[in-house]
Amino acid sequence: MSAKFRLCLVLSLLSSASAVLAQDPPAAGKGDAKAGDAAPAAKAEAPATKKGIGRGGPALSEADVAEIAPLKDLPAWKVGLPNGEYSTGPEYPPSPEQTERDDVPKGKIVKFKMDSAESKIFPGQNAPFQRDVAVYIPAQNKSDSPAPFIVACDQYGLNYKLSTTLDNMIADKRLPPLVAVMIANAGPDRSYEYDTVWGKNAEFVENEVLPRVEKEAGIKLTKDPEARMTLGGSSGGICAFSMAWFHPELYHRVLSYSGTFVNLRRNDEYPHGGWEYPENLISKSDKKPLRVWLHAGEKDNGATSASSAMRNWVIANKRLAEALNAKGYAYQFVFAKNSGHTPRDAISNTLPSALEFVWRGYPIEGAK
Repeated sequence: MSAKFRLCLVLSLLSSASAVLAQDPPAAGKGDAKAGDAAPAAKAEAPATKKGIGRGGPALSEADVAEIAPLKDLPAWKVGLPNGEYSTGPEYPPSPEQTERDDVPKGKIVKFKMDSAESKIFPGQNAPFQRDVAVYIPAQNKSDSPAPFIVACDQYGLNYKLSTTLDNMIADKRLPPLVAVMIANAGPDRSYEYDTVWGKNAEFVENEVLPRVEKEAGIKLTKDPEARMTLGGSSGGICAFSMAWFHPELYHRVLSYSGTFVNLRRNDEYPHGGWEYPENLISKSDKKPLRVWLHAGEKDNGATSASSAMRNWVIANKRLAEALNAKGYAYQFVFAKNSGHTPRDAISNTLPSALEFVWRGYPIEGAK
């Protein structure tokens, strides 16, 4: 091979790689009609002086600015408030529930791996891979009794001291003795699995993950949807919502941070992807037995982008909350001031109280 030929080959490969890296969002696998198409940016509603940021498009229109402005003046969020829309921040000190205490029993974590090649639902679009699963089991768990539980997308609990939070809140009778099933995402297939508007994630967890959890951890998990919750952030947030939306017979409780209810993954049935939830799905569907807690940050993805592009996370979550309210859902929407996309400090600050809201009404033995 000549030096000139090798140089041309390298330049060609670099050009191809640059084109792939520039794609947003990731493309869907073969056989999925339009499932991963990036939606074309719509025209702005009003002339913009500068381009929007954060996976958005054209800058905010005057109508968008007027829609977002009142969020800073929403009532301050705190424990015990009813359904509604609130604000929090701009400071986010760590919650005391995330500090280990000597006076409470400690749960344990069991870890195992799952091979995608053995999956009938998510075998891997391009190649098989291994998926990590971590299971928190509270000290109060009774192995012969079906346990209430949380399913956490992206293994969210491992990043935000969920096990310590649950240790403390379970001991204080603020939460039931919850198991937490923390499932890793599919890496390159994450957006395909999480952002697509469908119920496949719930089916994957129900048929393939939970049976392994019971086997590996030696526990029983409840079939009662009132005793099951989904948790996630960003693409994991819409995934958590979709699990309950498409399968309310499996999940009634949802907690989402910076949920990606925007137009990232589209298909013929849902041409606007996740934007369909606030735009059509909730308002045009019968009310489902769901209890939902939503968050969006002031500086979230697409926060300065026009709603016409359907890529503004703040407006998407705000409108989702309004749609839930109009249908009479049990919900809270919390707008985090001076905060961005799935911010670690805001999550650490709000997670315990958000959990209390989502589990409100569930019986806790020994609670006052």
